[in-house]
Amino acid sequence: MPELPEVESLAEFLREHAVGRTVASVDVVAFQALKTVAPPVSSLGGVTVTGVRRHGKFLDLDCDGVHFITHLARGGWLRWRADLSGAKPVRPGKGPLAVRVRLAADEDGREPGFELTEAGTQKRLAVYIVKNPDEVPGIAGLGPDPLAPDFTPESLKRLVGGSRTQIKGLLRDQKVIAGIGNAYSDEVLHAARMSPFKIASSLTGEQIADLHEAIVITLRDAVDRSRGLAAKDLKTEKKSGLRVHGRTGQTCDVCGDTIREVSFADSSLQYCPTCQTGGKPLADRRLSRLLK
Repeated sequence: MPELPEVESLAEFLREHAVGRTVASVDVVAFQALKTVAPPVSSLGGVTVTGVRRHGKFLDLDCDGVHFITHLARGGWLRWRADLSGAKPVRPGKGPLAVRVRLAADEDGREPGFELTEAGTQKRLAVYIVKNPDEVPGIAGLGPDPLAPDFTPESLKRLVGGSRTQIKGLLRDQKVIAGIGNAYSDEVLHAARMSPFKIASSLTGEQIADLHEAIVITLRDAVDRSRGLAAKDLKTEKKSGLRVHGRTGQTCDVCGDTIREVSFADSSLQYCPTCQTGGKPLADRRLSRLLK
């Protein structure tokens, strides 16, 4: 799933390549992806892309006051196309294409644009056409952005205070902190040398400060590594920069221990026992506790 760093990089890419261009057409192929009916998709035709921003994991193209907002979910992605003039007409079907946004032709006759695609059978990619981003339920309920200046150790302390949630789950809760998902929560906790099953309210002031630093540095480093890359290269960059997530059985670059995994019904987490759990492996079952 694209998380904050990838979505931020996509936003930067679109600011460079789409802002100032006129939308020629928006074709919705996967009708279940469109979550709104007013304004209609056709209202985007002929308007100019005036800005691009990110809200957590949501990507927002401001088209002169009408917002084209997408959440790529687990299997979604954005593919930039330098020229769509020769692209075949879109037809609903079983393929990965969900939405095609075609921009007006440039001086060379090329019609740039992008396509939203979604792999797999769980079709969760979502598109919203709204006048105000807060009309999107997922955006209206977002917690603070961890890269915003007002995200401080003190604000993090208020967020974790009194919560009996395991810290891994709290970091992934978009209503608590916006933009962190499964992969970067693993990375943050490894950087903070913290067990994913530690109860949030049990964190000391020093641990909260360390966690805050790990959140900000991990996400900023990921954004910096992705800056300037083409959209098609972001997935590879993300994978190459991860220290524990998706590296079960490999060696921890920090201490040399073997990275382990805890599997759940629809996801898994990775961690380093030496760095995070005092050398003790976590039981690989839901609601795990440290093995005695």
